[in-house]
Amino acid sequence: MSGFVVWFTGLSGAGKTTVANIVEAELEQRGFVVDHLDGDIVRTHLSKGLGFSKEDRDANIHRIGWVASRVARAGAAVIVSAISPYEEARRHARTLVEPHAPFIEVYVATPLEECARRDPKGLYAAAFAGEISDFTGVSAPYESPSSPEITIDTTGVSPSESARVVLEALERMAVTA
Repeated sequence: MSGFVVWFTGLSGAGKTTVANIVEAELEQRGFVVDHLDGDIVRTHLSKGLGFSKEDRDANIHRIGWVASRVARAGAAVIVSAISPYEEARRHARTLVEPHAPFIEVYVATPLEECARRDPKGLYAAAFAGEISDFTGVSAPYESPSSPEITIDTTGVSPSESARVVLEALERMAVTA
């Protein structure tokens, strides 16, 4: 089997990790070796010490992109779930991966209002109250992808249904065949 990278991007609380976990489990069930690089986990290991300035966010995404390229080159499926707010940084990650494997960008286009309503970590409430600076979508920008391969909105849709949309798209692209 050939490696590939499925890169989930979107706001905090959009459903990136939840959907990515389901996609990961399904790919493993289909016999793929899968590595999941989740933004929160990567920040505690690979990017420990980085803050949330644009430069630090870009460095974090560059690191994730480089690791994803190495793992996909070795033949594994790589799932990335990271806010990755800047288009240029995502494009750079793509340029690292594509010489070795397909790069599939999944834009989890769940609206800010829905993400804030879910507020799974209480972060939006703190950001709206001014207690968190540089919070993506509130006091720091999120640049929506200009041409993602897959777009999903998890509003009113179960995580399983969202994962099914992603998996069917991967099949149509012949990435998982």
